[in-house]
Amino acid sequence: MEVLRIINEPTAAAIAYGMDKKADKGEKVVLIFDLGGGTFDVTLLTIDGGIFEVKATAGDTHLGGEDFDNRLVDYFATEFKTRFGKDLRGNARAVRRLRTACERVKRTLSSSANASIEIDALYEGCDLFSKITRARFEEMCRDQFERCLEPVKKVLQDAETKPQDVHDVVLVGGSTRIPRIQQLVQNYFGGKELNRSINPDEAVAYGAAVQAHILSGGRSEKTEGLLLLDVTPLSLGVETAGGVMSVLIPRNSTVPIQKSQTFSTNADNQRNVEIKVYEGERPLVTQCQCLGTFTLTDIPPAPRGKPRITVTFDVNTDGILVVSAVEEMGGKTHAITITNDKGRLSKDQIEKMVHEAEQFANEDRLNAERIEARNAVENYTFSLRATLSEPDVEAGITLEDRQKIQAVVNAAAAWLDENPEATKEEYDAKNKEIEHVAHPILSAFYIKRTMERPHDPSTTGGAAPEGNGGADAPPQPTDVD
Repeated sequence: MEVLRIINEPTAAAIAYGMDKKADKGEKVVLIFDLGGGTFDVTLLTIDGGIFEVKATAGDTHLGGEDFDNRLVDYFATEFKTRFGKDLRGNARAVRRLRTACERVKRTLSSSANASIEIDALYEGCDLFSKITRARFEEMCRDQFERCLEPVKKVLQDAETKPQDVHDVVLVGGSTRIPRIQQLVQNYFGGKELNRSINPDEAVAYGAAVQAHILSGGRSEKTEGLLLLDVTPLSLGVETAGGVMSVLIPRNSTVPIQKSQTFSTNADNQRNVEIKVYEGERPLVTQCQCLGTFTLTDIPPAPRGKPRITVTFDVNTDGILVVSAVEEMGGKTHAITITNDKGRLSKDQIEKMVHEAEQFANEDRLNAERIEARNAVENYTFSLRATLSEPDVEAGITLEDRQKIQAVVNAAAAWLDENPEATKEEYDAKNKEIEHVAHPILSAFYIKRTMERPHDPSTTGGAAPEGNGGADAPPQPTDVD
């Protein structure tokens, strides 16, 4: 079988739902609630004519009908042990028979207020005959049912959409037949009538078949003009100074997409730059997934921060990522292609990564601020060294003043080496300490030079480099249109 494209299950279900909505005028916001046997997915998308644009996705890879079955199995296994004094959990055959019966019970409870379970000679000659009410089933699974709302809240938050702005909530997957789940979802959306117009068991297969029909060149009135715009599941970026994850393509960006950013070198006369590509939601690359690495070589010698290296990320509709880097002065270029298989995260790992990003958001923010403060001190010292080496400055300030600046810069550089894990407040204080010495001296020099040559167009007035890195500091990453 030839794989033409990989699409998410809720997206395929959206196609099945939207096939009959192409003629509707205006944009519709639709939420696909896909609760199957083993996983749970939610997708928010807009449908305008034949254009399906995914806005956000979320889910829970450890929530589905099997989890509800497990609660029933535990319930009846406990009852069996209480009644007969025998624990059947260690017998695989007995557990398998009980699980099959529990699945039937679950289905019955979707349409009836109570259900019976009858298994002859379940374990060591003992029969299991029992009953359970829908209310008891809903109570034992209450926490799992309520978990279904978390991904719903997440996609609405990511897409900056309010519940009342959603036109249709489409139920997909066999587990959405459970009345309590339907009630929870309906209540969350203010009593809105849920859409059950498509078969929950067939929707994904039907939508995938429609997309395959389009990709293989098939034509029909129903599929004419249909276009699917999916999104990236995680943010994509590169490693920058301090191990920081510099994001080029944020999570939930519509594909295909291309983004570029300009970076520079981190040392004087640096000839090679290693580009490390990551995906993830944490601010440090150590907490993200490395997708690939390549090296841009033979960069022309230049001071730190002078070379301009443009990194471009290009993601196509199949989720294949091409990363290229170009050094503008020498014209050197290199690229790498990252496919959806080797080294990419599974659906389970993606959900875990997003959850961890939310869980440690405050801690990550503080850590990122600390690294930014350290980089500011480092950039300031490099900027001052470059300024002192300029002929005008060298001739325009006294030897004593130059030695004062050099001393505080050298002391700061040594302090940085000795204190790699200092706090943000300590880095900020060090920056102020350098500025307290350097700024008055260099400001006086620039003012004096401006007064002596007020009409010289080559003269640039202004203050000396300040603690934020100054005018001569290495450029921070900047967006390139």
